[in-house]
Amino acid sequence: MKLQLTLLLTLVLVSFSHPSANITSQEFQGKAYYFSQSKMDLGNWGARMSEAQKKQMKDRLKNRLEKTYILSFTKEESFFKEEEKVAAYSGATDSWGSNFTRGPQYKNIKENKLVQEQEFYGKKFLVKDQLQAIEWTMGTASKLIGKYMCFKATASVPTAELSWYNFSWQDLRDQPEDDTIQMTEVEAWYTLQIPLRHGPAEYWGLPGLILEVSAGNTTILCSQIVLNPKEKIDIKIPEKGKEITKNDYQTTIKSKMMEMRNNRGRRRS
Repeated sequence: MKLQLTLLLTLVLVSFSHPSANITSQEFQGKAYYFSQSKMDLGNWGARMSEAQKKQMKDRLKNRLEKTYILSFTKEESFFKEEEKVAAYSGATDSWGSNFTRGPQYKNIKENKLVQEQEFYGKKFLVKDQLQAIEWTMGTASKLIGKYMCFKATASVPTAELSWYNFSWQDLRDQPEDDTIQMTEVEAWYTLQIPLRHGPAEYWGLPGLILEVSAGNTTILCSQIVLNPKEKIDIKIPEKGKEITKNDYQTTIKSKMMEMRNNRGRRRS
C-alpha cells in the first residue's frame, strides 16, 4: 500500500515574547518550536475503507501525521531536531517510518555546511554536504504570525533536494528519458524582527528567521520562540556515523530497498 501524505497547516495558538528593538543580529540566539500535521490520502484504495478503518489507520500512523520540531540557533549556526514521541496507539515507536525520517540536522550558513545524522535499518550515517542553494523571490505580501510581522518569499527547488533522506517505491522506477528534474514550489514567511538567515528543515537564506514554510505536500508552522535565554545556546555538530554525501545516501537507500524487494519476490516464487 502506498500512502500519500498531504501535510496541512493546522490552526495553532502562537504565543511569542516581544523582541527587543535594541538587539542586534550579533546577539540573537534562541529556540524556535515548529509544528506540522499530516492528512492521509488513501486514493482509490481508501474509498473501500470504512470510517472506522480510516480512523484506525490514522491512529497507527499518528507519529507520521503529527510532528513537532525544535530549531536552536545562534547567528551563524542552527540545529534542527524532531521531538521524539511514543505512539499512543501501540505504545511503541514507528520502526518502519523511522528509517525514512529526518535525523538531527546542523547548518552553518557562514561555512555553507550541512551535517545530518541518519539511521537506516540500524546503521548510522553522517551526511556531510553543502547547503541547498535557494533562489528566493521576495514578495510584498505580509501577515502576522503571533506577534511577528512576516513577509512572503517564494522559490522553486529540486524535489529530490527536499526529501533526499526519504524513500518512495516510485524511486525504483525508471527515470524519464528526458531526465526532467522535478521541482517543488516553496512558499515561506519570514520576520525581519529576528534578522537571522535560519529556518526549519532545508530552508534558509532569507533576511529573517522563517516562521512558516509550505513546500509541495508539507507545511511547517512556528508555534513558539524563546529569544536570548539565560542559559547560553550550545550547538553541537553531529558526529556519529559513516560519512557520506546526500547523493550517496540516496543511492544506498535505493540499493537496499531494491535488494529487499527482490528477496521478497524470490521467496514468493
